Amino acid sequence: MANFKSLGVKEQQIEVLNKQGIIQPTPIQEKAIPILIEKHDLIGQAQTGTGKTLAFLLPILERVDTSKKEIQALIISPTRELALQITSELNKLTGESSEVGTLAVYGGQDIQGQLNKLKRGVHIVVATPGRLLDHLRRETIDLSTVTMFVLDEADQMLHMGFLPEVETIIQALPDDRQTMLFSATMPNEVKKLARTYMNKPKEVHVKGDNVTLDEVKQMVIETTDREKQDKLMAVLDQFRPFLAVIFCRTKRRAMKLNAALQSNGYLSDELHGDLSQAKREKVMQRFRDMKIQYLVATDVAARGLDVEGVTHVFNYDIPQDVESYIHRIGRTGRAGGEGIAVTFVASKDSQYLKLIERGIKRTIKRKEI
Repeated sequence: MANFKSLGVKEQQIEVLNKQGIIQPTPIQEKAIPILIEKHDLIGQAQTGTGKTLAFLLPILERVDTSKKEIQALIISPTRELALQITSELNKLTGESSEVGTLAVYGGQDIQGQLNKLKRGVHIVVATPGRLLDHLRRETIDLSTVTMFVLDEADQMLHMGFLPEVETIIQALPDDRQTMLFSATMPNEVKKLARTYMNKPKEVHVKGDNVTLDEVKQMVIETTDREKQDKLMAVLDQFRPFLAVIFCRTKRRAMKLNAALQSNGYLSDELHGDLSQAKREKVMQRFRDMKIQYLVATDVAARGLDVEGVTHVFNYDIPQDVESYIHRIGRTGRAGGEGIAVTFVASKDSQYLKLIERGIKRTIKRKEI
C-alpha cells in the first residue's frame, strides 16, 4: 500500500495532511502524484469525490517557488462552487502562515480586492473561465509565467459551453507548461482539446466505485408531469427527510418548484446559476445549519456540493445520463449511513430510465404512493 512519502510528497506537507486526518492516498492520488511530480502532462479520468483535487494540488505545491512574485500555477474550474472548494482545499494545505500566495477569481467578487492581492504577489490562481478572461482583457493578470495548468471537470466545461473561452485562455499560456486535465467522462470534444494542447500526456483512469450506489436505497415513482408536484409533497410527508436535495432540470423549474414548496409551508430554498455568489453562499450556509430542510438545485449548482447529513435525494426531473444520476445520488448515503434516492419518472422519461438502469447494472424498484 503506497503512502504519501513513497509518492514523492515532502515531509512538511505530509504533516499538514496528517493533521487533517488524511493518511492514505486514494487511487487517483496514488496514480497521478508521481507522474505529476515528474512534470509529465496528465489526463485523469475520475469522478468528483475520488480525491482528485489533492492529486493535482500536492504536486503543484511541491514546485511553487515563493521567492518569485509571479503566477506559477493556474487552475480552471467550471463553476464558482468548485473554484471555492478547490481554494478552500488549497488554503487548508498551505495554512495561515504560508508564503504561497493564492487567489480565487470568479464572478460576483470585488475586483479591487483581487487587484490588490495581485500586486502583493500571487503564485496560484484558481478561476472560472469568464472572470479570468475579464482580467486578461484588462491586462490585470499575466499568465506568461505559468508553468503548471490544470483544467478541472473538462466535461462540465463542455456541457456549459465554456470550451471556446478555455481555448482562449490556453493560448495566453506559455507552450512549455505542464498541463493536467481531469474529467469524469471523455467526450470527443474533450479528447480533441487534449490532443491539441497537451504534450504526450500520460493517462490515468480511476473507476468511480459503486460505494455510493450500494449505500443508497433507490426507487422510482411513476407519475405524469401534472401530478408530479403533488406526488413530491406526498413523498416528503411520508418519508420526512432530515435534509434533502431536490434536483430540477432547469433554473426556471427549480424556482417554480421552490415557490410551490414554500407556499405549502416546507422549509426550502433554491440553488442555481442565477443567484449572486453571496446569495448562493447564504443558501448553502442555511442548509448546512439546517435552517432549511430542502435544497431545490440544478446539476451545475450542485457540482461539488458536500453537506453532512443529507438523508434523501429526489430526482424531481430525471437526469439524462448515468454519470449525472450517480453524481446526484452520491450526495446522500455518505459516511456509512444509508441514503434514499427517489426518481420521478413520467412516460416520456422511460428512455432515460432504461439508460440509467443499464449503466448501474440493476433494475430500480418501482414504488407506489
